[in-house]
Amino acid sequence: MGDFKGFGPQALAFFKALKFHQSKAWFDENRGLYESDVVEPMIALLDDLTATFAKRKIPLKADGKRSIFRIHRDVRFARDKSPYKTHAGAVMTRSGDKKEQGLLYVHIDPEGCFIAAGFYMPEAAELAALRRAVQTRPARAAKLVAALGRNRLELGTFDQLSRIPRGFDDLKGGPLDGVIRLKSLIVEERVAEAAITSPGFAGTVLDFTRRAMPLLDFGWEALAPGA
Repeated sequence: MGDFKGFGPQALAFFKALKFHQSKAWFDENRGLYESDVVEPMIALLDDLTATFAKRKIPLKADGKRSIFRIHRDVRFARDKSPYKTHAGAVMTRSGDKKEQGLLYVHIDPEGCFIAAGFYMPEAAELAALRRAVQTRPARAAKLVAALGRNRLELGTFDQLSRIPRGFDDLKGGPLDGVIRLKSLIVEERVAEAAITSPGFAGTVLDFTRRAMPLLDFGWEALAPGA
């Protein structure tokens, strides 16, 4: 697809070691490995995907290194004061802004790599708009669920209310009961460790994105001004 050759062979080993060496001295000593095996390949992956998506009319793009989440943890209010994350993550959105809803996410982690897409922890007004779209267009929402199923994907239930939210009782017990209780609309797919070090990983992300597009299209439509 382009310049992406796979993540470096020591990418996951670096994060495993970082888990036990949470110190600035160790990180500074191994910063070169982090840059060569994690950051530079991630930038190449994002650049390749941005170019490929543009050709295929997929409205997602990255903004280079700014699309990669910082490795430094925010420990101001955390009990765990470990200064470094032990994984890498990057986001692509329509504008390239990490904070925008409707995203593609790549997660590189020795405890499990995965690709995800959708609407993660949206603000209250955004979540309300997504739920209204499900409520007012139930046939469209049902088609979304069916389309994801045909594409070997399903909405994640990791972030779900135990009860129907107020104002949506008409969906209780129906086929969209589980959907309306979700607080995030996300699909994800696990990726084998060996896959991330191959140039073919870019194609894997492209394939996943194409299969996840019904969810992104549904959400973008729901959040559009005047929807």
